[in-house]
Amino acid sequence: MVQLLSSLPTIDFARFGDGSSEEARKIGQQLFTACRDVGFAYLINTGIPQGQVDGMFNWSAKLFALPIETKMKAPHPPEGWKHRGYSGIGREQVSQMVFDTEELKAIRYGKFPDFKESFEIGNESSKRVQNIWIPEDNFPGFRTYAVNFYNICREFQVSKLLPALAIGMDLPFDFFLRYHEDAENQLRLLHYPEAPTDVFESGEKGRIGAHTDFGTATLLFQDDCGGLEVDSPSDPGVFMPVPPVPGTVLFNIGDFLMRWSNDTLKSTLHRVRAPPRKESDNGVTKERFSIPYFMGADRDKTIECLPGCFGPDKPKKYEPINAGEYVEMRLNATY
Repeated sequence: MVQLLSSLPTIDFARFGDGSSEEARKIGQQLFTACRDVGFAYLINTGIPQGQVDGMFNWSAKLFALPIETKMKAPHPPEGWKHRGYSGIGREQVSQMVFDTEELKAIRYGKFPDFKESFEIGNESSKRVQNIWIPEDNFPGFRTYAVNFYNICREFQVSKLLPALAIGMDLPFDFFLRYHEDAENQLRLLHYPEAPTDVFESGEKGRIGAHTDFGTATLLFQDDCGGLEVDSPSDPGVFMPVPPVPGTVLFNIGDFLMRWSNDTLKSTLHRVRAPPRKESDNGVTKERFSIPYFMGADRDKTIECLPGCFGPDKPKKYEPINAGEYVEMRLNATY
């Protein structure tokens, strides 16, 4: 079932089952259509319990309320590709497809810093990059809860989401699963602190500028603050609000999958802005929390143009590329 919440399609996974039914095929086709035409969709009945989502937001609020010296017991390493641990305000600056050293420096130290802090969590079993945790004595229970939430998101990814996309593109059920066996994913806890409203209105501070995600795809959980905006598919350059909708998970395509599909699927620009001033705010823009779960292909896999996405009237635009090299290039430009 597809409906519209806001300006985005909403896809209902309630009847997906094991992916073998006609209903599952229709859900896959609806997901593909959303990925092709918009690049974003609301997902409902994913099997990710709302109670677990609420709990993760509670833990996130507790984390960012810790003293800075406690948060810095789990510091993000200097290397961008070691994307784990805590990053303070201004540490990360989005850089949309910019790789020149001087241009990156201008973005990082320019007038409009991204006013946010974050904590990055990956596969707890990874041998390549280990998670960096605040010591248990300083923050008991957080590690266990966060790892469990990561695994819940991963379960939806492999049991329903990637199979549905494969079905919708007339590919074998397990096509995308073969490229995502190592759980090279990232759970990010994001906090945009409160600040005087006039610093956002003047441009002195921003939340996060227009960008696309660079992995396979993203699941996003929002709090009730709002502020997310997506480039309109019908009017490029005009950003439309994407409000939080209780009981949904927001889904979007990343640059890696767009490239893999020869630009058949759409990686759409999006940004986070401070909400408009309200008299009741007393001149202060309230804090915002969000939790994206970024999906990435296995680092050792090399991808070529997806079957069905090229032909005599649609030549291949891109050379084959290794997933690890691609992601590290993008991460190192961000940090």
